[in-house]
Amino acid sequence: MSSYRQAGAVLTDHVFSVPLDHTRPDGERIEVFARAVVAADRAEAGLPWLLYLEGGPGFGAPRPHGRDGWLVRALADYRVLLLDQRGTGRSTPASRRTLAGTAGDQARYLTHFRADAIVRDAELIRPEVTGGEPWSVLGQSFGGFCTVTYLSLAPEGLREAFITGGLPGLATTADDVYRVTYGKVRAKVEEHYQRYPGDVEQARRVARRLREGDVVLPGGAPLTVGAFQALGQMLGASTGGDDLHYLLEDPFAGGGLSDAFLHEAQHRLSFASCPLYAVLHEACYAQGTATRWAAQRIRAEHPEFDPAAALEGDGPLLFAGEMIYPWMFDADPVLRPLRGAADALAEREDWPPLYDAARLAANEVPVAAAIYFNDMYVPTEFSVPTGQAIQGLKAWVTSEYEHNGLRVSNGAVLDRLIALARGAA
Repeated sequence: MSSYRQAGAVLTDHVFSVPLDHTRPDGERIEVFARAVVAADRAEAGLPWLLYLEGGPGFGAPRPHGRDGWLVRALADYRVLLLDQRGTGRSTPASRRTLAGTAGDQARYLTHFRADAIVRDAELIRPEVTGGEPWSVLGQSFGGFCTVTYLSLAPEGLREAFITGGLPGLATTADDVYRVTYGKVRAKVEEHYQRYPGDVEQARRVARRLREGDVVLPGGAPLTVGAFQALGQMLGASTGGDDLHYLLEDPFAGGGLSDAFLHEAQHRLSFASCPLYAVLHEACYAQGTATRWAAQRIRAEHPEFDPAAALEGDGPLLFAGEMIYPWMFDADPVLRPLRGAADALAEREDWPPLYDAARLAANEVPVAAAIYFNDMYVPTEFSVPTGQAIQGLKAWVTSEYEHNGLRVSNGAVLDRLIALARGAA
C-alpha cells in the first residue's frame, strides 16, 4: 500500500487477493487493484466510502488528476475507491498474453469475469476498506449493471447506490438488446448526417477506398468497410458526432488515406487496452441462454446497415454502434488468439442469473439512477421498466446528457443523484 498526492487529493494504492472462482475460495487466486482518493483537506475526516464501478465490461477505473471531473462532487462527501474490476487495469490481467491452455480452458477461466464475480470481489474487499460498514456505490454504464447485481446478491453491503446510464433489462437477452439498439444507432447516424451533410459523401468515399481491400492500420489490422462502420460507436457520446466529423473532414493524402486518419481510426478501433470488452460484451447480457454472436445475427434483420447502398449507389453509409462481431477477432491482432474462447463463450448456455427480481422488488437500499433518454448503448426501453421494478428507486430521465453524462457534467449528474437518494430533489 502506497500513498501520494495530486492536486487537492491524497491517493492510496491497494492490492487485494480474491478467489478466481468464488464458489472455490481455496482454489486459484487473482489480484484486484483499487485506488483510494480523498480530498487533501479532509484526509483525516471520518468520511464514508464510495465505491466506483466503471463501464465496460473490461475497462479499468479512471486515472484521476487530483480533484477533477465528478470526483470534485464525490470528494465533498466521501472517500472514493476506484476499483479496477478483475482482469482490468492493474488487476491480474486476462488477455492473449496471460490466458493459457485450450480455447475451452480460456473460456472456462473467463466465465469468472462477469458482474456477479465483480460484486463478490467487492464484498470481500469491503471489510478491509470500511471495517465492515456498508459503503455507497456509483456505477457508470456496465458499472450500473454491476450495481443492480450488487442489489440482488448483497444489498446488506450497500448504504446507498447511484447509477448513471446503466439500468439493464432484468430479463433482457442479447437479442433483445440489439433489436432495439440497431434502431437507436440508425437514428444517431441520421441525426449526424443532418448536422454534417458533407459527411455523407466523405464516408462514402472512404468506404469505396476501403473496398479495394489493401488498407492496413498501423497496428497490423486490416481496415475494412465493416471496421470503418464500427466507428459509429463514437456517436453515443456527447461530442462523439463532432469527433467523427473531424475524422472525416480530411481523411485523404496523396491519393490514399492519410497517416493521421489511420492512426486515429486505430485508436478508436483497437482492443489493446480492453480485450475483455470484446470477449465478454455479449456475455454480460446472458442469463441461462447462449448469445451465439447476437449482434451479427440480429444485424441480418436490419439490411439498411449493408454498405452496398453506399458502395454501389448514392445511399448513405450507416455506421454501427456498440456491437461486437466475430470478424473483429480475426482482424485485431490483440483478439485473434482469443477467437476460439470467444466462440465457446458465445455457445455457452448455462450462464447463471445476474439479477434477483424478487429481491429487487423488496429493496430497502436508497437508489437513484440517471436514465439518458437518448442513450445509444443502454436503451430507455429497458432502463425505465427496471427502474420501476426496483423498490424505492428514484429515476431521473433526462435528455440533457448523453451516455457519458457523468464524465462531462463536472459533478452535476452525481450531485443530482445524491440529492435524489437523500430526498432533497
